[in-house]
Amino acid sequence: MGYIMELRKAVGTTPIIMAGACVIVIDKQERMLLQLRADNGLWGLPGGALEPGEAMEQVARRELLEETGLIAGEIRLLDIFSGNEMYYRYPHGDEVYNVVAAYLCNEYEGELRVEEAEVRELAFFPVQALPEAINPADKPIIRSFLRQISEE
Repeated sequence: MGYIMELRKAVGTTPIIMAGACVIVIDKQERMLLQLRADNGLWGLPGGALEPGEAMEQVARRELLEETGLIAGEIRLLDIFSGNEMYYRYPHGDEVYNVVAAYLCNEYEGELRVEEAEVRELAFFPVQALPEAINPADKPIIRSFLRQISEE
């Protein structure tokens, strides 16, 4: 997250618009991969901020690999999320209005590996039994995904 860190040096904790991507990984048992975040102790989706010159799909693939050790096969754009419900104040005080491209991944390879600077734990959960302690910025994305699969 080099670009955002450099920007923060100039603007401090002032709210910024932060573009990024996340990945909803679903395994063959129809369970969702979540990561226990090191910064706030809540479960969330693998993902992160866009770096200059990156495409959103590249962000999704890079963050999935960095945070989980998994290499995405085919991924599909689910939706773009923005607005007041995507506001987040980090525990250290930085404020963001996220604009997130959410992708679905059912095909992946590799072994789960925790990226210790950002992630405490990785686990697959049945979509009907997700943990209650979900990262606020991921809640609208997960709700939308669950709504979509219930309509199929």
